[in-house]
Amino acid sequence: MAERKKVIIGTRGSKLALWQAEWVKAELQKHYPGLQVELKKIKTTGDKILDVPLAKIGGKGLFVKEIEEALLRGEVDLAVHSMKDVPTEFPEGLGLSAVCRREDPRDAFVSKLKNSTPLYKSLAELPEGAVVGTSSLRRSCQLLNRRPDLRVLQLRGNLDTRLRKLDEGEFDAVILATAGMKRLGVQHRITETLDTEVLLPAIGQGAIGIETRIDDKYMNNLLRAIDHQETRVCVMAERAFLRRLEGGCQVPIAAYARVLNGRVVMDALVGSIKGDRIVRGRKESTPEEAEKMAVALAEEMLQKGAKEILEEVYGKKD
Repeated sequence: MAERKKVIIGTRGSKLALWQAEWVKAELQKHYPGLQVELKKIKTTGDKILDVPLAKIGGKGLFVKEIEEALLRGEVDLAVHSMKDVPTEFPEGLGLSAVCRREDPRDAFVSKLKNSTPLYKSLAELPEGAVVGTSSLRRSCQLLNRRPDLRVLQLRGNLDTRLRKLDEGEFDAVILATAGMKRLGVQHRITETLDTEVLLPAIGQGAIGIETRIDDKYMNNLLRAIDHQETRVCVMAERAFLRRLEGGCQVPIAAYARVLNGRVVMDALVGSIKGDRIVRGRKESTPEEAEKMAVALAEEMLQKGAKEILEEVYGKKD
């Protein structure tokens, strides 16, 4: 297992993706001071198509495919992803070698400003008919379930673009991931951090995943140092739930697992696009049984009506 002087990280070119890749680089160099780490920016399909809702272009793998191809060709040694963008199945020869410690997984409510002060102090304070921006069916489904009076409109683009559109008056408020806002130093714009009971997060939200070639023993060994066991257990349980439902990132499916008193507790939901129907579930288990528990929870929810909802969603996408 020859030691390498230099490793190359494949990453998207967005500010957030680069922050994540730089963070991984710094962590690796902290553990292995002599290691040279380079970043290689790769444009993905999801970065190129910005004017179409993600659900319309097939949500799976839009932000990882080109990076995975570079990994398979040996042009990069590892790929750094937001876990919520990573499909549940990997291309042959690739796998997840590390899941880093999770940042706050919750969603953030960001109000438009008036004289530099948020116009609305909370989601509950939004007036009837207010316009809310989000790119996620998961978020819009839960928002409409809670507040059917809101107008939820499509909002794509990176964090800066989304905040700019809010500031230009296109929306009364937008919903963004707290983790991304913290990582890019714009957490001062968060008006309200939404409890997971209000908006259940996306699978893997807030966690960074590192993908490598399965047979690259050197790299996989190296990455053990930044793998966070508790985060891995929770994220893998969420992904097992999603895999059982065969859901992409653009289906109204949410799940959030965390360790409480030594047990993994998971909340999950499946909803219709209009938010008029939501099936919720909760289950817990030991960390060792977490993935099995997640699959059992998916089965239970399919029986409780999630199957019909998903069939409708997938039917509409064809």
